[in-house]
Amino acid sequence: MADHYEVLGVSREASQDEIKKAYRRLARELHPDVNPGADASERFKLVTHAYDVLSDPQQRQQYDLGPQAGFGGQGFGGQGFGGFGDIFETFFGGAAGGGGGRGPRSRRERGQDALLRVEVDLDEVIFGTHRDLEVDTAVLCETCNGACTAPGTSEVTCDICHGSGSIQRQVRSLLGNVMTSSPCGTCRGYGTVIPSPCPTCQGQGRVRARRTVPVDIPAGVETGLRLQMPGSGEVGQAGGPNGDLYLEIKVRHHDVFSRNGDDLLATLEVSMADAILGTTVTVPGLDGDIDLELRPGVQSAEILTVKSRGVTRLRGTGRGDLKIGVQVVTPTRLDHKERDLIKQFAKRHRQPEPTLGHFQQGLFAKLRDRFLNV
Repeated sequence: MADHYEVLGVSREASQDEIKKAYRRLARELHPDVNPGADASERFKLVTHAYDVLSDPQQRQQYDLGPQAGFGGQGFGGQGFGGFGDIFETFFGGAAGGGGGRGPRSRRERGQDALLRVEVDLDEVIFGTHRDLEVDTAVLCETCNGACTAPGTSEVTCDICHGSGSIQRQVRSLLGNVMTSSPCGTCRGYGTVIPSPCPTCQGQGRVRARRTVPVDIPAGVETGLRLQMPGSGEVGQAGGPNGDLYLEIKVRHHDVFSRNGDDLLATLEVSMADAILGTTVTVPGLDGDIDLELRPGVQSAEILTVKSRGVTRLRGTGRGDLKIGVQVVTPTRLDHKERDLIKQFAKRHRQPEPTLGHFQQGLFAKLRDRFLNV
């Protein structure tokens, strides 16, 4: 690494004005608009970086002193220890203050997790479904392939912390000289700097883009369930590993069928004549038509169970049942002949008058209780 003072052509005792004048002179000579040569471009970057460091009094002081700035030899009462930093290093192998013995942190970071909400129909829940989801997320930069640097360039060691990622300072306290460590402000703790960031991702190693994520939604899911897809989330900074993708399921409302666990529930309206005489009806199911046998004298609130025509079990084998509640429909408009026939029928099959107790145990209460208990 070239010395910043030598790059600018000034002495170590140069004033701020002398440093500024030297930088302006070299910048006019090496600027790409004036001198398009490759060597001039590299020298211009070195000159600019040297000026950025030396024009800042604090960074210049750290540069002059090096990463072990202010380290004394006879602190802590003059007994040969340089404060608590040496004590911790002697007994525990690291410096006090945190970060001194851990080295620089990596630019590669794990990507964030992502959450998507996916709506599915009830018929898709029975056997599962496949979706290709369009996701706006972070993907690997194709220009630098996650390196964060412009093509043909690379990271360089930070000349403030000399690659350690941290700056140590000696602080006087009541107990003597104590060494503290903090992340380097120039490289932000990475130990390296990027003189020429990738123009596409601006040195992040990733860009925002839309991508297609194929998703297999298993059978048996229900509203509120979250499915985890490891490694399908955002790519991390500097090409770090992807986060996870979570899918939150919402099952759309169905006009005919409802769900109770792995069972499907529905109601079937039956005419009074069919309820009395019995019949065979064909009803549409979510996965094909179903033939139902209604015995003569079927009652309202009676439950007809069709085995294995419900929802596929999410964690297990087989399917639930389809439970159909019968609702006998009473006609509301009768002509005189129909009314006379009903009166004759009523005389032969006179039923006791309903009581308040019978009313409370009527159709809807029976349907509710049987759906939940059958």
